[in-house]
Amino acid sequence: MRAVYDTIAKRRDVRAEFTGEKLDEQVLMRVLTAAHSAPSVGNSHPWDFVLIDDPQRLAEFATHVATRRQAFAESLPEPRKDVFNPIKVEGIRESGLGVVVTYDPTRGGPHILGRHTIDETGLMSAALAIQNLWLAATAEGLGVGWVSFYQEEFLADFVGCKQPVRPIAWLCLGPVTHLEEVPDLERFGWRSRRPLKDAIHRDHLGS
Repeated sequence: MRAVYDTIAKRRDVRAEFTGEKLDEQVLMRVLTAAHSAPSVGNSHPWDFVLIDDPQRLAEFATHVATRRQAFAESLPEPRKDVFNPIKVEGIRESGLGVVVTYDPTRGGPHILGRHTIDETGLMSAALAIQNLWLAATAEGLGVGWVSFYQEEFLADFVGCKQPVRPIAWLCLGPVTHLEEVPDLERFGWRSRRPLKDAIHRDHLGS
């Protein structure tokens, strides 16, 4: 039981620590099996995993991400820009493998048990698969970096998503030299972790 808590505490959003070594196929399948074992509303399994390891494809996506990173940096006031600029936001080339997680809201048909009143439970299910993947990768001694500096339309076209299917995450996955003890955004002074006591309420939000 302790191992589960240790893995949760050890998990990090990795950027600069990837070694670039090729990921063993059996290890990759174990991690994807863990992701595919996630709970899903109505047992619909609304996710798919698109694996990208071609260096040219990785470079193409990294170039797109760099343009979006620059656009965000230019939107910041100068003090925040100075904090943001040293922060590495992706390890697309360095990891050597991108796992694009997609969400298909039609998976399971039009009558999905449990999604009738809260449609977002389908998207939440795919997020649970991402969490499973991340924890399994951490347990395997691997790193995962979630890239979010992209335009969804670009990534959808990049991996061949057709509406209503949509890409919801690009995950850099691969061996690492180490995992940082303190998350990057805390180390660089972007934002500190919110204390648990501030997130717990009794009976009513804010109580």
